[in-house]
Amino acid sequence: MFAPLSSKYSNPILPGFYPDPSVCRVGADFYLVTSSFHYFPGVPIFHSRDLVHWRQIGHCLTSRSQLNLDGCKSSLGIFAPTLRFHKGLFYMITTNTNGFRNFYVWAKQPEGPWSEPVWLDWPGIDPSLFFDEDGRVYITGNGGFLGDEALGIYQAEINPETGSLLSERRFIWAGTGAKAPEGPHLYKIHGKYYLLIAEGGTEYGHMVTIARSDHPYGPYESHPFNPILTHRSIDSPIQATGHADLVELEDGSWWAVFLGIRPAPVQFGGLHHHLGRETFLAPVTWSTEGWPVIGERGRVSEMMDARSLPVTAEPISYLLEDEFNLNQLDFSWNFLRNPEEGSWSLTENPGQLMLKGSAVTLDDADSVAFIGRRQQHFCCAVSTSLSFNPTLEGEEAGLTVYMNEKFHYEIALSYREGKRKVIFRRRVGSLWKLEREEEYDGPDGIILSIDADPSRYIFSYTRPGRTQTAYGSGECSLLSTEVAGGFTGVYFGLYATGNGRKCSAPALFDWFRYNPESQRRI
Repeated sequence: MFAPLSSKYSNPILPGFYPDPSVCRVGADFYLVTSSFHYFPGVPIFHSRDLVHWRQIGHCLTSRSQLNLDGCKSSLGIFAPTLRFHKGLFYMITTNTNGFRNFYVWAKQPEGPWSEPVWLDWPGIDPSLFFDEDGRVYITGNGGFLGDEALGIYQAEINPETGSLLSERRFIWAGTGAKAPEGPHLYKIHGKYYLLIAEGGTEYGHMVTIARSDHPYGPYESHPFNPILTHRSIDSPIQATGHADLVELEDGSWWAVFLGIRPAPVQFGGLHHHLGRETFLAPVTWSTEGWPVIGERGRVSEMMDARSLPVTAEPISYLLEDEFNLNQLDFSWNFLRNPEEGSWSLTENPGQLMLKGSAVTLDDADSVAFIGRRQQHFCCAVSTSLSFNPTLEGEEAGLTVYMNEKFHYEIALSYREGKRKVIFRRRVGSLWKLEREEEYDGPDGIILSIDADPSRYIFSYTRPGRTQTAYGSGECSLLSTEVAGGFTGVYFGLYATGNGRKCSAPALFDWFRYNPESQRRI
């Protein structure tokens, strides 16, 4: 066990769009997965030795056969994975809502390779696996949200080798009466079965509730002081806390990971969040009656007591700079849906990322030529160096702030009216505007930049050897979930498009930089 290096840790432990966390421990090592929705590869997986500092080690779903996102609508795709370890194997079970099918994959090592999907005859969403000490294995999930059965939590016994059910599907708990009982996890603790779920919807009324029983199928007794975690109706910089998973440490202490959001501070508009649902951490205490409570009487703060955590000196691993010198992308990058063959390469022009645009645009719910990384800080700055020589009308490549196909901003090089131009455009719902365009007769290697604070994005470009030119701005609130909808968060993306036809010219990105501090004073 490591000696604690700090008495405090900072929430969130995974900032940016990392919702629906699930965690398991293998010896002194912790592993965590989160939802990924319509982004590919799917289900990022992280490793930690202290629950506070996490390093991404891969994705669970890295092929089209594991994760088919063709035609997937924004904010559908992969919902609420659960990660478990049993007898030398890791299991990740989840729902692909692009077709609404539940499945699991398994691996001997968390880095992969992960198996092909084992498809399940199991309706609903948010499936979870529980390996009981008597050898039985249970699948637990929710149902009734489509009106086809009673709303609540269901369970059955399952064969983990084949995925076939060994018992009937049984209703086990309706929750406490709040809307959307979901995200169930079953545990056996102190000789009893504990059923942890999320309720209230994954918005400002989100919460965690728990029940227990002497038997896996119940009847379940609800905690008399549910919810055990919620920030509903309180003034806190952290809101919408819920969808938790519990983990026991080697010393017998318990902790919970869960999702939450950080709305922009009131002075910057307040009550909108654009970074997405993030992963938080809190200690779990047990009452004399054997009930758990998360945090301080069900609440958490941005700075928390590390208590007995073996906090290590390993820094949080952000993608700060990418020179595109490797033959594979850093794990921080994602595609929108499955990338089209030939739409990107790191080897055609070694030392550069090549994107080859198609007819698909950022306005389409389709596989545009795009790689993006999450915005993880309210205040940050990103930049990239782009070489692009378009010759066909409408060809375009650049840098975008992207929430979904109806809400995004971009600064780019485009071929318009027979000339190469720098453009700045905003898309907000059914409204879009080409805010600014100027002829660009400079050499290759234009630098495109975005500087963010909690209220605005400032877009600029730099010609080689020249000073930076401010070029436009857009409100962060217009890309928030409260305005744009959905379950994801903002991405900074590199993209290329022919705006209706295939590009004749590749877009070559020499480097990308992410600075987790804004260059502007706030």
